[in-house]
Amino acid sequence: MAVIAALSSASGGVADVPEPVLVAERERIDAIARGAQAAVAIFAGEAGGGSGVLISPDGYALTNFHVVQPAGVAMKCGLSDGRIYDAVLVGLDPTGDVALVKLVGRDDFPFAELTDSDLVEVGDFCFAAGNPFLLATDLRPSISAGIVSGVHRYQFPAGTILEYADCLQVDAAINPGNSGGGLFDARGGLIGVNGRASFEKRGRVNVGVGYAISANQLRNFLGFLEGGRLVDHATLGATVASDEDGRVVVSDILESSDAYRRGLRYDDEIVSLAGRPVRTVNALKNVLGTLPAGWRVPVVFRRAGRRMEAVVRLAGLHRPTELAKLVAAEDAEPQGPAPDGPAPPRPAAAPPPEAVRHLYEARSGFTNHHFNALARDRVAGRIAASAASGVTAGAWVMSGRLDSGAPFRIELSDTRGVIDLPTGTTEVDATGELDADPGPPGSGGMLAALLLWRRLLLDGPTQLGRTSYWGTQPRDPATLGEFAPPDLVDVLETAASAVEARFAVAEDGGVIGIELWPVPDADPCDVRLTLRPEGLRCLPAVIEVRHGDTLFGTFHVDDVRFEAAAPQATGETS
Repeated sequence: MAVIAALSSASGGVADVPEPVLVAERERIDAIARGAQAAVAIFAGEAGGGSGVLISPDGYALTNFHVVQPAGVAMKCGLSDGRIYDAVLVGLDPTGDVALVKLVGRDDFPFAELTDSDLVEVGDFCFAAGNPFLLATDLRPSISAGIVSGVHRYQFPAGTILEYADCLQVDAAINPGNSGGGLFDARGGLIGVNGRASFEKRGRVNVGVGYAISANQLRNFLGFLEGGRLVDHATLGATVASDEDGRVVVSDILESSDAYRRGLRYDDEIVSLAGRPVRTVNALKNVLGTLPAGWRVPVVFRRAGRRMEAVVRLAGLHRPTELAKLVAAEDAEPQGPAPDGPAPPRPAAAPPPEAVRHLYEARSGFTNHHFNALARDRVAGRIAASAASGVTAGAWVMSGRLDSGAPFRIELSDTRGVIDLPTGTTEVDATGELDADPGPPGSGGMLAALLLWRRLLLDGPTQLGRTSYWGTQPRDPATLGEFAPPDLVDVLETAASAVEARFAVAEDGGVIGIELWPVPDADPCDVRLTLRPEGLRCLPAVIEVRHGDTLFGTFHVDDVRFEAAAPQATGETS
């Protein structure tokens, strides 16, 4: 300012400020203005409040679990336009201290876009927009600016289920009430959601050490949250420790874990997980803390100097009923002064207000089942549009050649599934319990998986069985790499005909993957579909089938025909 004032005085009152400086100033002001427009002031009645940040034009906003926890399923939210909006709880990630809410009243909300937070570096400019000390009585957010002080920080749980993993540390002022608000980069991109700060023994005022949940972690969980889930974080099913050489080695492992089935053993050195290097115990916790339960990720480990690789399915930190009870217990526990305002014991939950009552459905296992049905139907619409290009009822007959050059024939109908292979013919009754015959032998249930896939394309998920929206998962787990956000696809899960299955659905509605469990907690039949580039694009050009660590077969489909319905199933022959 002194330099500019001197320039102004020397030039007769007009500062000769270099144009790049003026441009940078305008860009900074515009970025802060965009962040302020996306900021949400959350008020939870007598229970306090905090902040949030809009991430879509139709009103979805991210915030902290501990901000919405006292409010229940409905709350009031204010924006910088001076208006108060009703909002409803959509999904919860209590371990990660994340919640998703939806504001109602318009479909053109200002919003911020999630960036690649792994590109953030120490020293980068950042700013926070929020409602510290609930000062935003005029609904205009407070802005605090600073730099990124650290990346990939791990914060241990402090007497709660909250765990801050792989978070961003900033010196921008993060005070009580800022929790849940956005942390932005110099361009106004959303790099994180503010949460924990160092307040203990310091009078609950900012001391320049605040933490934000990274945008990449938020992206990994967003599909589950949008599906109204109560989502859990991942565990490898093993504990690790540092040995005398500083290596991160397995100190214990559950024999029931998928990691054990994939070959991980006691004293193996963990080299990387999900494409991220593991050099310390906290580094492994950092990676796991950003991943949802149920994802499959690559792990690299070393045994006796030999490098080994596997793709493992991550288990949940909690059983579903246990997680629900923990959340309920935290809801019911009387609180002293909360991080974002006073939180007296809440009375019994009242029904949501009229403005959002139609947007809430209580159901066991979900935070808000209404939004799960919305997500399921959205994906169902894409599948139906994809299949409308020509698939018909009756028998579907696919023929072609295996990698070996030998021919195959697959027939799928309402009554049976048949596969002719060089090793023999397998037939499965499509009208009965599909867990009774996971044929062909060695596939883990290929015919059952394809029969359910056919039903899904013809009838949709609501007719298939008890079907819900599961969330999102990487399109190809093996491609998860260091500092690269994964390409995520939607997943439907169903329980039908005594089996459980998940369907991975691409953006164009094509089903690109099926996992089928004839037996719970065992290796599923894993069917991967490479769809046709033209014509009936919902049908496969290649079918790859795996069971556990074994490739059962790769089927190159040369021809697909639709025939009259096949006769009743007669059993299995070979």
